[in-house]
Amino acid sequence: MASEFQPLLGGEVKDSVIDEVLAESGVGVLSMAAEGVPYGVPLSFGYDGEDTLYFVFLGATTELRKETYAEQTDVASFTTFDIGPAGAWRSVIVAGPLNRIEIDEWDTARESLAANAYQSNLLSEYELQENPNVWALEIRERSGRAVGQQ
Repeated sequence: MASEFQPLLGGEVKDSVIDEVLAESGVGVLSMAAEGVPYGVPLSFGYDGEDTLYFVFLGATTELRKETYAEQTDVASFTTFDIGPAGAWRSVIVAGPLNRIEIDEWDTARESLAANAYQSNLLSEYELQENPNVWALEIRERSGRAVGQQ
């Protein structure tokens, strides 16, 4: 028996809608855990259109909290969503391993970030380093839900 709240929960969406949301949204929340302690951080991201999200960790603090969690997490989760007129919404959650990219992956990461990251113009100010502080989440699990749009 369906609950009266079922319309608020939305329905599952196809992979093509998940790809669309990832390609269009540009910002979301990266969730990680270290030693059993969760940490979620809002971040801009780039999507390669297939199976990888890219994040640039800018403005690092002296304790390097994002880096510490990224290094210690086994599986990271990333959530993004958009909200349309009249209460329509779509959300996507992806999960997989999170690793710092190698220098030879920088061009792919930069292109992905430039394509849809929020304020991707900041990339022009980001100097290519021997070991850029760019992280890749390899999507191994994906799901999406929507209300009022499919």
